[in-house]
Parts: sequence; C-alpha cells; structure tokens
Amino acid sequence: MARSPRPLGQPTRGKTAPNRLRKSDTFLAVAYPEYIRHMAGQYIDLGYGFFPLTSVETLRRLRRLNPGLQVLGVEIDPQRVADAQPFTEPGLSFRLGGFNLPLRAGEQVGVIRAFNVLRQYDEAAVEVALAALAAPLTPGGLIIEGTSDPLGRLLAFNLFEKRSARLASAGLVLAPALRQSFQPRQFQAVLPKNFIHHAEPGGRIDRFFADWHAAWQQARSQAGEPRQVFTLAATRLARHYHYRLDQRPALLRRGFLWLGPDWPAKAAPDA
Repeated sequence: MARSPRPLGQPTRGKTAPNRLRKSDTFLAVAYPEYIRHMAGQYIDLGYGFFPLTSVETLRRLRRLNPGLQVLGVEIDPQRVADAQPFTEPGLSFRLGGFNLPLRAGEQVGVIRAFNVLRQYDEAAVEVALAALAAPLTPGGLIIEGTSDPLGRLLAFNLFEKRSARLASAGLVLAPALRQSFQPRQFQAVLPKNFIHHAEPGGRIDRFFADWHAAWQQARSQAGEPRQVFTLAATRLARHYHYRLDQRPALLRRGFLWLGPDWPAKAAPDA
C-alpha cells in the first residue's frame, strides 16, 4: 500500500466550543439549500481542533437537508485524530491530513470548511493553501474560509466557488449572533487573513466599517428588534452607501451580511 503524503500545514491552536460554527452551517442551509440537498461529495471540516464538536454538529444540522450527507473531519495533529475516533458513526469519520486532503480513491469533495486555520499563517501562504484545497473540489464546490470569536458570536468568512476548474471568490460574509449585542467595528478583529492586515485607518476597509456603523446607528433609531436593525442597516449600506451585498430577507433576518467579491470597493462610480 502506498504511503500517504506528508500533511501540508501546521497544527492550529485547537480551541473549540459548542455551536461555535453554527452560523456557517445555517448560512449553507439558507444560501445553498438545493446544493446541499443534492451535493456530490463529502463535507470536509478541516482543522476541527482538540474535540470534533464542529464536525458532529455539522452532520446533525445539514442532514436535515441531506440525510445521506458524509462529513470528514481532518486534523494535522495525530493525537486529535485518535481522540476523535470514539465520535465516528455512519456518515462521520476522521483522518490525519492537511491542506492536501487525505482522500481515498473515488472520493469527491463538495464543501470544505477551514475556520480559524489560515489566520495563523503568513498571508503569502493563503493562496497556496487554497489552491491545494480547491484541487479535489467537484464543479460548483464551495470553500468557506474564515475566523470566529471564541464563542461563535462573530463570524467572518470568505466564500469561494469552483467554476470552470478555477476557484472564484463569491464574496465575504459577516455574521453576528443577533441574540447578542454587537458593534460593526468588532468584526475588524475577526477578518480573514487576506483582509486583517489591510484595515489601516482611512483605507477602504476602515471606511466600510465607518459606513456600516453609521447605517447601524440610523437603523437603531428606527427599530429596536435586533433582526430589524440588522436588516435596515444592511439595506442602507446597499442603497445609501452603494456596497454590493445580497439583500434577500432570508439571509438578512438571520444575520448574514453577504458582501460582493469586490468588497471593500463600492459599487457606485464615485466610490
């Protein structure tokens, strides 16, 4: 039997918590329901940490849409893989691997989630990691790559789609837990690696958060319920400040600010 290639990458800090990545599952269920229902290939949870809570929770949630969903948890730390084995069940398994995913002959990949992984790498390494992850994706496959705060109250993630054998950006999603109070600028601390070091004062990212804060303040003067405030602020960002974002009510009322792939640029020519 051929030996598996050495896993590409390095161990994450491994911290996790119940429901930390719940909103990433909810996003897929709301934004891509038909894709999840008919997904060809496994869901890969890359870098699940010390305990495979996120993998177990994702299987439970997304199997409501796709009863045959297969989830594979991948970790680069052998001890974490060994510790996860008691959680194995039909449709859920765990393997040692890295960005070069430990797939077996004939296996396909439909979704890859890599949360709180690339933030620890140099920015130059992000493109190499994404290219390795994209290689086994099925056409139309998705990569969710981003960061969250420790309890999952703030999530920020890049969304990529595989189109014509190429990985294309489908935008950035900022997702607060609306049951908790938050301020838009808190998201600056959880931006993905490709944005976190480019939020200099006066720059486009900084200006976006200033605009979102102003829209948020205006929305709070018109409504008190968090979902209404979030929706009103998002609508104002699009119509008054001219940012491209998905304004579908199903996304906004669940707290998903899905910005276009050109973010932080504005849509208007006077941006």
